[in-house]
Formats: sequence, structure tokens, C-alpha cells
Amino acid sequence: MPGVLVVVAVAAEADAVLGRRPGRPVTRGPYQAVTASGVTVLVGGVGPARSAAATGTVLAVERADLVVSAGVGGGFAGRAGPGDLVVADRVVHADLGAGSPDGFLPVDRLGLGEATAVLDAGLVARAAAATGAVVGPVVTVSAVTGTAERAAELAAAHRPAAEGMEGAGVLAAAAAHGVPFLELRAVSNPVGPRDRAGWDLPGALARLGPAVWALAAAASPVGGIR
Repeated sequence: MPGVLVVVAVAAEADAVLGRRPGRPVTRGPYQAVTASGVTVLVGGVGPARSAAATGTVLAVERADLVVSAGVGGGFAGRAGPGDLVVADRVVHADLGAGSPDGFLPVDRLGLGEATAVLDAGLVARAAAATGAVVGPVVTVSAVTGTAERAAELAAAHRPAAEGMEGAGVLAAAAAHGVPFLELRAVSNPVGPRDRAGWDLPGALARLGPAVWALAAAASPVGGIR
């Protein structure tokens, strides 16, 4: 770095982003990452806690110009389906809060913080134009949605386009260090009952890599990324 820090959850997503580009392994605190052409790809782990810890540690060692939470995700019916790309205009930490007899209470209704972050409209617009992505809210969950009832509840509460497990964590770290943030999801499956036979992980991973590079080139403040 400086440049774009791309945080993914698992090695398969990192491989998809890097493709055949020659990369240079780098050490950032206790984490290993790969840098190629101004983009540093970090496997931060699954879930908001691990991704926040990894992102925050790396940014404390060396600043980035832009942080991108990228990976495969689920799409909400009517908003995004398998094969689509989604760029978040809002990030919602959808399961941070408390249960109640009247339903789920998000953390902001408990007076304990904000569950939703609105992202920079200019950055989002440039990223969407470069990738051809659907623009909409992306919900972060610690447990992937596996029922139609929960999918409907999330859809009614947030009108989301996609679901992931890391965005809110990566965003929290980026915000703490004052670094611009984007989230990109390549949709592999509908959000709802788990039907692995209907998932298209290879297709989503194939779309993820080119989209990350297009997004980085369009949205990076430093430019010149290919």
C-alpha cells in the first residue's frame, strides 16, 4: 500500500480476485496478504468480528486509500439473483440487536449505536458504473439466512439487494481509520432456504475478480490501477 485494500473472507475469493496476476506476498502485523498492481488482497476471515480485526490491524500498520469488502453473497428475490453483482449503497448490521416478543430490535432502537451506514454516493456511483452492478443495501449477518421466513423479515425491514457476512466489520475498521469504503458482492444463490444444488459458486467467483479490478480502477483516489 498505499492503494486499495480488498478484504475477502476465504482463500478462494482471494484467488478469484488475483487471478493470474503476479503478486507479492506482504506481511501486515500477524496477517499475510498479497499485493499486485496497487491492490492488496487480504483474507480477513469469515464474519464481522474476524474481518474487523484483520482490517483494523492492517490499517494500523499501513494506511490505504480505499477499503473494499468483497466476496460471494446471497441475493434477495426481486433485487439481485445468481450471476448479478451488487455494490452497497448502505451497509446494515442486520443481526446486531436483541430479540423481543414483538420481533427483532436493531441496535439503534436500543440506543446502543447505529445498525446502518450510508456510503459515499459518489464512490458508489463510480463503482456501479464500472462494474454494471445492482446498487442497494447489503446486510451483514453472522449466521447466513436459511429460511424463507427470515429472508422475508430482512427484506421487509431493509429492502436489501444482497447478504454477506463481513461488510459491517470491514466498514467499522475502515471508518475508525478514516478510510473510504465500498462493498461488492457477487451473487451465487438466492437468500432463503439452503439449496446447495442451486448455488453457482464458480460463476460468482468468476465474476468477482474482474469486478474488483474494475471497481478499484474507477473508485481509487490514486487511480492508475489495472
